[in-house]
Amino acid sequence: MSGVSTAAYFARRAAQKERVRILYRRALKDTLNWAVHRHIFYRDACDLREKFNANQDVEDVDRIDKLIAHGEAEYDKWRHPDPYIVPWAPGGSKFCRNPTPPAEIEILYNYGHEDNP
Repeated sequence: MSGVSTAAYFARRAAQKERVRILYRRALKDTLNWAVHRHIFYRDACDLREKFNANQDVEDVDRIDKLIAHGEAEYDKWRHPDPYIVPWAPGGSKFCRNPTPPAEIEILYNYGHEDNP
């Protein structure tokens, strides 16, 4: 291997590792949407980890790309249609429920204790 091809190989492997990490995290977070109870989630999380560990020792970069594409397709196929959103996060039920008042309204925090000139 020349220096350029070695660098390209390591760059591709680094990109693949990042894609696998992102896919695993997204799939693990989506598992929480399907599993109502923690004991069900833990079992599903272990099954998910076993699926990822089954292909951990693959070295062929083209096969790894195919496995990642297959995993992303599986994730898109089984993604939850109505994911849980934390209430105060964007898209949650409490997000911006009480918007900030307009700038022209003056709020007196020491009402009744103002200095009278």
